[in-house]
Formats: sequence, C-alpha cells, structure tokens
Amino acid sequence: MLSRRSFFKTAGWGAAVAASASFPSELLSWAEPSRAPQPGGPILLNSNENAYGPFPSVLSLANPFHDVNRYPDHHSDMISERLAAQYKVDISRVLTGCGSTEILRMAAYAFTGPGRKLVMAAPTFESIGSYSSSVEAPIVRVPLAANFSHDLDAMLKAAGRDAGLVYICNPNNPTGNVTPRADLEGFIAKLPKATRVLIDEAYHDFVPASADYVSFLDRALDDNRVIVARTFSKIYGLAGMRLGYGVTAKDTATEMRKHRLEDSLNIFVMRCAMVSMDDAAGYRQAVARNAQDRDEFMRQAAARKLKTIPSCANFVMMETSRPVRSLIDFFGKNNVKIGRPFPPMDAYARISLGTPEQMKEFWRVWDGLGVLQ
Repeated sequence: MLSRRSFFKTAGWGAAVAASASFPSELLSWAEPSRAPQPGGPILLNSNENAYGPFPSVLSLANPFHDVNRYPDHHSDMISERLAAQYKVDISRVLTGCGSTEILRMAAYAFTGPGRKLVMAAPTFESIGSYSSSVEAPIVRVPLAANFSHDLDAMLKAAGRDAGLVYICNPNNPTGNVTPRADLEGFIAKLPKATRVLIDEAYHDFVPASADYVSFLDRALDDNRVIVARTFSKIYGLAGMRLGYGVTAKDTATEMRKHRLEDSLNIFVMRCAMVSMDDAAGYRQAVARNAQDRDEFMRQAAARKLKTIPSCANFVMMETSRPVRSLIDFFGKNNVKIGRPFPPMDAYARISLGTPEQMKEFWRVWDGLGVLQ
C-alpha cells in the first residue's frame, strides 16, 4: 500500500507538505527528491519519461495545494491564455486536455468514423488508432520508409479521397527520428481539402537545431487542416500529472472541443505548468542534459558496434540482432525495464534515457548478455 509519506516523496512535494499542513519535521527534507530508483524497484527505461523529474522551480513551489478545493475552470482559461500568447494565436485556437492523448482523442472523434479513415505510420504512437477504432473508423497503417521516416508517398496513396485524419508523430515514437519539414509541407498540400493532419510534437523540445526540422507551431502553416499537439509530460517532467494542448484553426478547434471532457485539467498540473513555462534556465538545463545523455548513449552503443536509429528525442531505438521479447525478459530479470515490442521491428529495442547512474546499470546488464551466448 502507498503510504502518505511514500506518496509525497515519490511526487516530490516536500515544499508543498511544509506549506500546507503540520506534518512531522522529518518530512521536510524532500524539497529535492532522490533521482535514484526506489530501493528494490526496477530502473524504468520503458516509457520515455523524464528521469530527472520536474524543474527545481516546480519542486520549490510554496503551496501548490492552493485552491484545490475549487473547480479548475478559471485556471484552465489561464493556461490557455498563456499558450495563446506564447504562440501568438487567438485563444479560440487553443485546446487543452488531460495529457496530449486527450488532444489525439478529440481529433479522432471529430474527424474519423465510419467512412472516414485514419492513416498512420507503423510503428508509431498507437493511442490515436485505439480512439479511431472505438468510433468504427477504418485504420490504415503504413510501414515506415527504409530510413525510418514517414513514407509520405505511401501515406498519400493510402489517404485516397476518404481519409478524415492523418497522424504524423514527429519526432516519431518509437524510432526517435524526424521526417523533414519540407517533405511534410509537400505532403499536406497534396491531401484532400477535407482531410485533417495531426502533427504530434511531443518530443519537439529534444530536437537539435537542424534544417530538416521546424515545428509547426514555431513556423505555422497557413492551412486550417493542420492540428499541432504538444505535452508537458516530456521536457517538463510532468507525465504523471497529465497536461497536453493543441493549436489549430478556430473552426477545427470548435469541432474538436465538442469531444473534450469537462474539467479535464487539474489545478495542480496547471500551476506547475505555468511555473515551468517561466523557468527558462530550467528548460535550457533539461535540453542540454538530455542531449548529453543521448550523446553518451550513442557513444556506448558505437563502442559495442550496435546500430542505432539517429534520435532527436529522449529515447533511442537500436538494432539488437535478437528477438526483442527475449531481451525484455532478460532485462526484466535484472531489474531494468525497457520498451515493449514494436512490430514489425521485432529485433529493435527502444531504450528511454535515464540518469547516468541508471544508464551505467543498463550497459552493465547489456554486457551480461554475452555470457548467455
């Protein structure tokens, strides 16, 4: 059972505990939570989470419990206003949700259904396929190209005249690479006028500067069919608190908003998100740290002559020359969790980046594979 003490330690709310109630003084040492795994617990390299947690400014909030007895309507407007100002759009074009998966669900419900198919890559982030399936939409999964980018020519052919929605995860999960912006613009221009395109930029903040990649929020396309989804789960380390958002044209947002859950945001996460967005230093540190961790992973992989897919995210997918299910089992027995299988890439493993100490343990376990051969 999760005790009150273990809950607050895991969530990193030492400062909040101090500010909101008269707890024993021994609880007040948790302002900066341990980055080490819980004693006896596995090292979690399986879900593309931010291993370092929220920014220090979030962890030092004086009283994040303020107003939690109130419904979040007013606070929801505040986060929408902030996002609208950041991207220089009218607030009517901003959608918020319980994680970016709610943005995906709204799009699937609004624009797919019987006779209006969803076109998506294979493999890619799969939630939107489940949402479209629940409304009885045909789903067309198009294999990635040989270089692991989206096969846009094949996706265009698959879309035909009756695609309601095309889903592009960029950088793609699980492969971590990007599909060039110029290629995406050409693809979108050729789609039928009634076909919406959802660009999922969950991993945008981890992408190194590149001529191939430009966010559809940082340089918007003048096309009301484009929906851009983002999340506070990754760079901001708030995955367990659930906050995502989308930006699109007003009429597209209006259609999607019909399927939005009432009061789907919580005051806790909105307060943390606002503080995160104000913390430019914390953001820069998180970006630089991830780049360093990713570079070190690539060095370690190269030293072992392992083939990796060039990653622009906080995870790396690599070829293992063995069935990935057996690898998952082996790491599990050694107290490390790695990414699940992603058919048809059955000899590839997706590894989320952990702390340096966690990655040292990952490589120690990997090196132990040789004993079995």
